[in-house]
Amino acid sequence: MHKALDSSFRWNDAAAQYEASGIAPSAKGKMLYRGLTSLLLVTVLAGCTAVSSSSVDAVKLVVQQHRDHSPTAAEVAARPYYQMQASTREGHAVLILGNVDGAREDWYGSHGVVVFLKHGQVVQTAGLSQNLDGLHQSPDNPFARGLQHLNGPLDYVRHEDWSPGYRYDVVVQARLVPAGTEQLTILGQTHTVLRVDEHLSAPAAHYRATNRYWVDPVDGFIWKSVQQVAPGMAITLVQLRPYRGKAS
Repeated sequence: MHKALDSSFRWNDAAAQYEASGIAPSAKGKMLYRGLTSLLLVTVLAGCTAVSSSSVDAVKLVVQQHRDHSPTAAEVAARPYYQMQASTREGHAVLILGNVDGAREDWYGSHGVVVFLKHGQVVQTAGLSQNLDGLHQSPDNPFARGLQHLNGPLDYVRHEDWSPGYRYDVVVQARLVPAGTEQLTILGQTHTVLRVDEHLSAPAAHYRATNRYWVDPVDGFIWKSVQQVAPGMAITLVQLRPYRGKAS
């Protein structure tokens, strides 16, 4: 069974980072990674009512896996954690869900890599060579309403903070555009999804980019996305064992 989303599920940040990652860490991320394996095992033992020795061995084994290949359906099913694959130009990682606070989800890998989501949108990252330090949405957040409700192009404005370089409060103009229905296959299962393109522009930063989201037409759950976390740094997220939360 999946971990229950109660207080026992809210692990220490460092302890939740057990997945081996091919994503190159920043210097800060390398410091965070020291001793994480032993911390993880202590936390797993303390946070669960019962953990077998085979479970601990499985966690140890995970630290050595998925550096250069995508996980199989059997590998994902063998681990009782919500899992998401993350890919950048620097490599790949399988992240686990370490904390849920309202709409905010904290997904952890190793080497200090963390991806924070709200309604499927990346709102913060850590441990990458370039990071999104913060994303400040408009009060009428289209992701909170659900992208499945888009009937046509929608323009809105948000503010983003990027590092390194202390590029904070960058005004980003965004346009969400429905792009039709597609078939998306994940771990051998095919989903009928809506694709939504998001065109981004920040003239003051000479920045243009396009995000893409593959959205469940029923509840707006984002199965896959390609999102820019900072200029020149895109991250692809694929839900392997998803946490669906509450339907939109």
